[in-house]
Amino acid sequence: MNTNVRKITRTAMLCAISYVVMAVGRIPIVLFLKYDPKDVVITLGGLIWGPLTSCIVSVIVSFIEMMTVSETGILGCMMNILSSCSFACTAAFIYKKRHTLNGALLGLISGSMAMVVVMLLWNYLITPLYMGYPREAVAELLLPAFLPFNLLKAGLNASITFFLYKPIVAALRKSGFVESQNAAKNKKAIGFYLVFALIIITCILVALSMNGLI
Repeated sequence: MNTNVRKITRTAMLCAISYVVMAVGRIPIVLFLKYDPKDVVITLGGLIWGPLTSCIVSVIVSFIEMMTVSETGILGCMMNILSSCSFACTAAFIYKKRHTLNGALLGLISGSMAMVVVMLLWNYLITPLYMGYPREAVAELLLPAFLPFNLLKAGLNASITFFLYKPIVAALRKSGFVESQNAAKNKKAIGFYLVFALIIITCILVALSMNGLI
């Protein structure tokens, strides 16, 4: 029973944090597309507790978003679930199989690729239905708008997740939310931190450019 309570508690915690960062952190990028960092929280949960956790949190948060702040209805909810799950569940599944630094990198890169491909396909199929755009107009926007947006979103999600994972796991171990393990030092991580920092800076500059601010 105690284990079930802990699972429910951490799921509720992840849902609450994901919803809050979604509600307060939405940033317009291009057209009606907005970036929010909820997928970072969802992915962190998956990397720590497994891909099923990411899936459950994605569904719950997307449903609550649909009922509160979203104006795109059930189709928009489906798009949110697909976007979050394609990134977070892919990354968490690979990391579960390869619980190493290289596994984490492979998971984040694979999750980014999966999300970009899935969302390009589903934007073409579903966006005309809930935004009222002709399919031909959506097809013309795939490369100049949807592709850069999803690449930017994937880059930010992967980079922020990489930066936050280690300190959050360390804090959770101290509080007893996850089991303590001997952390292996990896000098290669410093180089990856620099790469992901560059990705974050690049994504911010691209977002500012797409909004006409620079």
